[in-house]
This record gives sequence, structure tokens and C-alpha cells, in this order.
Amino acid sequence: MKDLIEYIAKSLVEHPEEVSVQEFRRGDRVTFELRVAKEDMGRVIGKGGRVANAIRALLRVAAEREGMHVTLDVIEP
Repeated sequence: MKDLIEYIAKSLVEHPEEVSVQEFRRGDRVTFELRVAKEDMGRVIGKGGRVANAIRALLRVAAEREGMHVTLDVIEP
């Protein structure tokens, strides 16, 4: 799932070299923290959070297959 987030984020931003994803596990819960360049925040979050919510929806589908609960946090630089 970490690779999926990186792939999507790098496809959206102008500075793909600044994309980083960290993974934190607690039992069956996984939290991913996505960091991008400051000028790319709008591209990753989208108008009204639509892009970020779409990424979260894809992650939930992938997590359901593995019986996990996943959250995605977009961290401001």
C-alpha cells in the first residue's frame, strides 16, 4: 500500500523527488503519513479534499482485502 500511495502522489505533483511516505503499524491498524513539497500540497489535497479522499478510498479497498484498517494523513511541510 505504501508503494500505491507513492505512485499516486508522484503522478500528481511537480516535484516527485520530494514525495515521502512513512508507515506506522499498531495491530491491524496502519497509518500512512504522506509528505510532499509545499507548492504541491494543493495538487495532493485537491479542491475540497477530493483528491486526498479519493486516495483514502483506494487505500480502504486495498486494506479490506488484507483485513486491515488504514488511514492516510497528508502532513504539511
